[in-house]
Amino acid sequence: MLTIVGFIVVLAMVFGGYVVAGGKFGVIIKALPAEMMMIGGAGIGSYLVANSAGVLKASGGAVGRAFFGCKWSNKDYVDMLCLMFALIRIVKTKGVIALEAHIDNPKESDIFKNYPKILKDHFAVDFICDTFRMMSMNLDNPHQVEDMMEKVLDKHHHEALRPANALATLGEAFPALGIVAAVLGIIKTMSAVTEPPEILGKMIAGALTGTFLGIFISYGFVSPMACKVRETIDVDHHFYLIIRDILVAFLHGNAPQVAVEIGRGNVPSHLQPNFAALEAALENAPKPA
Repeated sequence: MLTIVGFIVVLAMVFGGYVVAGGKFGVIIKALPAEMMMIGGAGIGSYLVANSAGVLKASGGAVGRAFFGCKWSNKDYVDMLCLMFALIRIVKTKGVIALEAHIDNPKESDIFKNYPKILKDHFAVDFICDTFRMMSMNLDNPHQVEDMMEKVLDKHHHEALRPANALATLGEAFPALGIVAAVLGIIKTMSAVTEPPEILGKMIAGALTGTFLGIFISYGFVSPMACKVRETIDVDHHFYLIIRDILVAFLHGNAPQVAVEIGRGNVPSHLQPNFAALEAALENAPKPA
C-alpha cells in the first residue's frame, strides 16, 4: 500500500509542480508514445539480455514484493518458533533418530502439517530437515553445523537478491536510455532546421521529453522499487536466520525452551513476539503424537 501511495505522491508532485509552473501537457502527451517505445522497449530488451531465465521468472514475484511487503508476519514467526520447539524437544527427549519420519516426509508429518504456510516454503522445510539429517549422521559439532548452515543461507540469500539487483541495474540504465531517445529527437530536429522557430521549439521539447522520462522512470519508480524489493528480501531472510540460531543454540547444549528464546530475541523488532505471547503459543501448540 505504501508503495502505491508513494508512486501517487511522485506523480502528483512532479506533474503538479509542472502545471503550477505553467507547463502544458500537450507536447509531452504527443511525444510520449514514441519516447516510451524507445526507452521502455530498450529497457525491456536490455533486461532480457542481461539476465538469465531464472532471474526473469523471479522478477514478477520480486515486483510483487514491492507492493505486498514481507512474506512473514508476527504470527508466522510464532509458528516457526513453535515448530522448532516441537522438533528439538523430540531430539532432546527421544534422540534425533525419532525425527526420521518427520524429516523424511514433512508433508505427512503431524508436526509440520500444523504449520501449513511454513510447509509451503520449500527452502525453510529443506533447510530444517537437511540440518537434522546432518545431526543424525553424528555431525553434532555446533561450529561445523553453523558453518554449513551459513553457507546454505548465504547462497539462498544471494540468489533471492538477484531480481532486486537486476531491477537496480535497469533503474540505473533508464537515464542513459532517455538520453539516447533525446539524441534521436535532436537528430530529427536538426534535419528540420529550416522550419519556423515555433515548430523547432516543439520538436526540441519533444526530444527533451525523452531525457525527462528516462530520469523520471529511473529515480521515481524503478530504483525505489528495487530498494523496496531488496529490503523485503533482507527482512524475510531473518526468518531463516532464526531457524539457524535456534539449531545452533540447541547444539551448544541449551534446553529447547532456551534455544527458542534465543531465537525469539533475534526476531526483527517490529515482528518480534513478546515472551508471554510465545510462552502461551508453546503451551497451546498441538502436541505431536
